[in-house]
Amino acid sequence: MPVSGAAARILVVEDEPVINQAVTDRLRGSGYDVVQAWDGPGAVARFADTAPDLVLLDVMLPGFDGHEVCRRIQAGRPVPVLMLTARDDEADILVGLGIGADDYLTKPFRMRELVARVAALLRRVDRAAELAGRATTDLGDLRVDAAARRVWVTGTEVHLTPTEFDLLLYLAGNPGVVLTREKMYAEVWGWPGASGTRTVDSHVKALRAKIGADRVRTVHGVGYALEPGGAT
Repeated sequence: MPVSGAAARILVVEDEPVINQAVTDRLRGSGYDVVQAWDGPGAVARFADTAPDLVLLDVMLPGFDGHEVCRRIQAGRPVPVLMLTARDDEADILVGLGIGADDYLTKPFRMRELVARVAALLRRVDRAAELAGRATTDLGDLRVDAAARRVWVTGTEVHLTPTEFDLLLYLAGNPGVVLTREKMYAEVWGWPGASGTRTVDSHVKALRAKIGADRVRTVHGVGYALEPGGAT
């Protein structure tokens, strides 16, 4: 994150010049420091050179696509990624969320919503920093260290993406409580009143694959609950 008082830096990756410039102008008008890229290789290079606080990333790009860009930048330094997709294609969206993207917007989107999503993701990073003094949570053989942002299952450390960790931390703070998708989206992603069902479901799926499928119980038509000792 930027030093105190500095504007957050955002990398806008979009191969359509008109869209790229329109998004850039709107974000700059909202007080952000914006850098631009127009293809996959350029995005990775600009990320390395400018160390942005957040990336707006189009899926369809020349060179290599947004999914590959996301893989490469997240491997080097975890950063919030908001993916932009031209299709409301569930498979396309789930791939992006599964490789480390935090959320997505489907084109065409409203600029007001894009700016609000950016602000919400940056607030979430700030909230994560505020947890530095929070105690370690032990739920059976699941240990969550909020300060170090580390997780262990039966004594073995499990590596989570920043969003997966924030989701687990929220669930672990409410063990056994059934939380609606809407509530989870509002609390973890910082975007109340919006529908993020697929975003939540995708991250829950990824989280289960890492900590054990039986630990997060599905309540059909409602949401999810973290079972302190694993569901039976």
